[in-house]
Amino acid sequence: ITPIAMEEGLRFAIREGGRTIGAGVVAKIHE
Repeated sequence: ITPIAMEEGLRFAIREGGRTIGAGVVAKIHE
């Protein structure tokens, strides 16, 4: 899994092998 920078309210998608395995919106960042 490749780490990606995220900000609150940002939409993101987790891709693996060319297909999306996860997606959503960052609601809160946990340090």
